[in-house]
Amino acid sequence: MTETPNPHIINADTLTGEMRPIRRAVLALGSNLGERMATLQGAVNALADTPDVWVTGISPVYETEPVDSPEDARPYLNAVVLIDTTLAANRLMDRALAVEDAFERERSDVPNAPRTLDVDLIVVGDRRSDEPHLRLPHPRAAERAFVLKPWFDLEPDATLPGRGPIADLLAETGVEGITLREDLELAVE
Repeated sequence: MTETPNPHIINADTLTGEMRPIRRAVLALGSNLGERMATLQGAVNALADTPDVWVTGISPVYETEPVDSPEDARPYLNAVVLIDTTLAANRLMDRALAVEDAFERERSDVPNAPRTLDVDLIVVGDRRSDEPHLRLPHPRAAERAFVLKPWFDLEPDATLPGRGPIADLLAETGVEGITLREDLELAVE
């Protein structure tokens, strides 16, 4: 017997007329100024407090040597956060920038300048974008051990769209310059 939907029951999910899929996103966090660990924890909390975002995984914390940064740059603390979200990629990018601003991220013309917080969108589902304000997948993620290693810790079978398995990419880049900080742990608070 086939059931006929009751025409008098309103499906609350369709009231706005928008049905948005849940997508997996990978975000990379980094800090090399100020209270680095407190800043990373604050970023995790801010992401977890974002409507339509669910934190599903947080990598171990790594201390990493700065890459392509000014000579006096201090080491970074880095981690990767996995989320499920119904936010559009542009809205998720806006949220990432807002979280950076909340932690007094200063932008400069100096490439890879030291920063209180960096929140990079690495992938958002299978979305691809080459717009100046939103490049997906992140164009340098395949070359950055400080992204690949923490991501590998969470999802060893993951693939970076257009580039291949992260295990292979990590084998190519190596793990020189990154150190696991077993004394530090991030969590959703």
